[in-house]
Amino acid sequence: MSSSATTTSPLFTATRRRVDLTPDENNNHNHINIVNNNTSDSQETDHDIHDNHHHPYLIISSIKGIFRLLRKDVGRKIMYVLLLMAVVSMFVKVAFWYYYDNNGHLELLNINVNAVIGKKSRRENGLLILKTIRDDWEFAQRAISDSTDHPTRFSVINRVLDKLSTSEIWKKLDTENYHQCISRPPNWKRPLKNSNGYILVHANGGLNQMRTGICDMVAIAKIMNATLVLPSLDHESFWSDPSEFKDIFDWRHFMKVLKEDVEIVEYLPPHYGAKEPFVKAPVSWSKASYYRNELVPLLKTYKVMKFTHTDSRIANNDLAGSIQKLRCRANYEALRYSPDIEDLGKILINRLRKNGKPYIALHLRYEKDMLAFTGCSHNLTAFEDKELRLMRYNVQHWKEKEIDSKERRLEGGCPMTPREAAVFLKAMGYPSSTNVYIVAGKIYGKNSLAAFKENYPNVFTHSTLATEEELEPFMPYQNRLAALDYIVALQSDVFVYTYDGNMAKAVQGHRMFEGFRKTINPDRLNFVRLIDQLDEGALSWDEFSLKVKHLHAKRLGAPHIRKVGESPRLEEYFYANPLPGCICNRTQENIGRWKVEQRQSMYSASQR
Repeated sequence: MSSSATTTSPLFTATRRRVDLTPDENNNHNHINIVNNNTSDSQETDHDIHDNHHHPYLIISSIKGIFRLLRKDVGRKIMYVLLLMAVVSMFVKVAFWYYYDNNGHLELLNINVNAVIGKKSRRENGLLILKTIRDDWEFAQRAISDSTDHPTRFSVINRVLDKLSTSEIWKKLDTENYHQCISRPPNWKRPLKNSNGYILVHANGGLNQMRTGICDMVAIAKIMNATLVLPSLDHESFWSDPSEFKDIFDWRHFMKVLKEDVEIVEYLPPHYGAKEPFVKAPVSWSKASYYRNELVPLLKTYKVMKFTHTDSRIANNDLAGSIQKLRCRANYEALRYSPDIEDLGKILINRLRKNGKPYIALHLRYEKDMLAFTGCSHNLTAFEDKELRLMRYNVQHWKEKEIDSKERRLEGGCPMTPREAAVFLKAMGYPSSTNVYIVAGKIYGKNSLAAFKENYPNVFTHSTLATEEELEPFMPYQNRLAALDYIVALQSDVFVYTYDGNMAKAVQGHRMFEGFRKTINPDRLNFVRLIDQLDEGALSWDEFSLKVKHLHAKRLGAPHIRKVGESPRLEEYFYANPLPGCICNRTQENIGRWKVEQRQSMYSASQR
């Protein structure tokens, strides 16, 4: 422990206090006075109370003081029992009364029984705030995190907060003011019978990269007034999965949902079958003007155009609202997985939720290819580090070869190790009995997953939840297994992703669209520093846990406007956060309508 631990906390002091119940001279009601044992006067003035910082345990001390009085005076037992019930009721239902002093510090206000029975409590130099238990917990978290140089004083507080936060860790975010808004506008134009030509699409990358790319191709087909042929999928990526569009997605549903938006055909018409298509890789992050001005003339000339890449071929922002909504209709309504995948996904979810238990879906990106690509080998053996390095050098299209693993990790550029992920969940308050579904391929490292199971033994994957007979049709096809994981992750009570990637972004955005389901995005940059301090003994567990909770209080998937960057690569991905575009705020809509009505009213008045 650092030497700073002995300094006086701005929130708590080491001064012990006793609690006396004495009559109030002004109104003859009982008043709880907090008295310093180290002061010469028997009572503190209001000024003293404002200058000293009171301990949260005073509520408990107050109750103990009342019990001592009960032992002394039998005749007044009834009155004090009633008073005790009122105090306890106030504590349970309302929690604490707080106020801010002039320095901005959080204070526990001197408790007046009159306030408990409904009269206003006198206050000076501060704002009295009555908060619910939910707000109290968040409030106390912030206040305590400012005083973490006093770890020995937090053990009891942390246990109290853990109890209060048990329901909070699973509780849905309060987002009732937001709603989905992807309906077609009144002036929406149906696809023309005579389009400018046909677009063949070769979706590239893994499942989720192909998924979002296909949605962009739907939007591009609308912009170009083109007929879209059912996409073909990538068979040459890392998994070399031979699955086609119809094997993974419900293709009839896809075409039916989008029939009012874009003309989609199953195959290229026979009279175009022998025609050589014009092959083009669209420019990444392009605006609609690029497709209208540069590619539409080519499509009209060649009639058949083949796009060799679909990933990130259209901008995140600065598109018409109708196009943004179309992208979301394609992703969240049209692209449904095939019935056999959807059905097995529901079975796995029901098994995870057996007996009403919630579950976490943990996207643990600790696979061999990811570690080789990022150059991360923390906690791995020398042999494993060498194996990853060799793989990195053998993959030609990976440009970065020389990577300092330690430096990359401290920069927040590495996926969490299984052990780090377990410590993170524990620090966030999730009990060891939690069901955890691992959303990932094979975890790399001889003892990597064992380190996670030491803290969370109830670990499941699609391989352990499903029977061999159930998985048999899917086993040779990694993209179909990835689709299963997507379904389970989407419906989880909490989704945690330990590294940014296409699946993390796709699931995160989909969960936002479905009502901002709790999604935790660990701050890897700061977390690795904290866990290193914990391992070195510089932080106690209570300190560490409080810091982690405080660090992630605003990283739980709550609504926020999509961030725009200096370049498309530096801004927030559209499918990771479809707000604005596909999610609307009722308050803002009401304000907008009110402004329109006001303008109309003013215009009408001016015409009289």
